[in-house]
Amino acid sequence: MRTLHTDAEREEAAALVQDRQRWLALRGLPVSARADIPALFRDPRTRPAGLFEDGKLLACMIPKREPNLGWGKSPCLFLGGVHTLPDQPDDVTRLITLWASDFAARLGLPLVRAEALASHTLDAEPIAALLRRLTNMGWEVQGSGPGQEGDRVARLEIPAERRSGLSALIGCRVHEPQAATPEERGST
Repeated sequence: MRTLHTDAEREEAAALVQDRQRWLALRGLPVSARADIPALFRDPRTRPAGLFEDGKLLACMIPKREPNLGWGKSPCLFLGGVHTLPDQPDDVTRLITLWASDFAARLGLPLVRAEALASHTLDAEPIAALLRRLTNMGWEVQGSGPGQEGDRVARLEIPAERRSGLSALIGCRVHEPQAATPEERGST
């Protein structure tokens, strides 16, 4: 897991996001209505991170520390824009989960939060199957509502937990995400 520093790494992440969105759309699965999501990964100010294995980008996301989510009261590490390479096993999501929980604990944050697109009720397929897999990994569903990108989402959180020995599975070179500014929190 590492911060995407170079233009080439950020471009690779944007291409992964586009591939994932295309893969979802071809299967009739929810895709964000926001067209500029790949551009977020190209922008070095967003500080995207990627999960690599043997030099291959398997997943990308934009970790944020203590953002104003509009849901959840306590500080957290928020995993924004999580995208995995299409046709990868759940192991990639499991590694992201383990890493995020450990990383949040190392930052002194109690929780990790994320959102999953949910265009229908949470008990309807295909979101129900995804939520079952995520809850089996330790995520808790915190209801649904508007997400950070304006789409309807399932709200997810998992407790932060130090995981000794994780470095044998995941080497981490991710920057420490900055706390949200007062403007991002909506306060003055």
